[in-house]
Amino acid sequence: MRLLIDMNLTIRWVDYLSAAGHSVLHWSAVGAGNADDSDICDYARQHRYVIITNDLDFPQIMAHTRDAQPSLILLRGQPLIPELRGESILQAIDRTQSDLETGAVVTIDWTNKIRVRVLPL
Repeated sequence: MRLLIDMNLTIRWVDYLSAAGHSVLHWSAVGAGNADDSDICDYARQHRYVIITNDLDFPQIMAHTRDAQPSLILLRGQPLIPELRGESILQAIDRTQSDLETGAVVTIDWTNKIRVRVLPL
């Protein structure tokens, strides 16, 4: 899966998710650190990436635009580092892959519970 890590998450996610076989970019490698979230969504949509973030603006953008892409993995609660939350993201990707491919917001809460909302919202 092609994953785009938002600026608000550590770049260490790139190595962690790449080691699990995913194609991963951190937004800092392709865009400005102060880019609008809508620009990040546009890039992800154009290049077929799933955005990983903890920013609640992304689901709001998807609800407002009613687009079916890009899919989002929304990580809620602390900690936000791969060493402690990485396994839960890998499990969520595995369990929801078909939803993410067609358009979904996958939320992982602080207890690692997974919730899926199909796009458009």
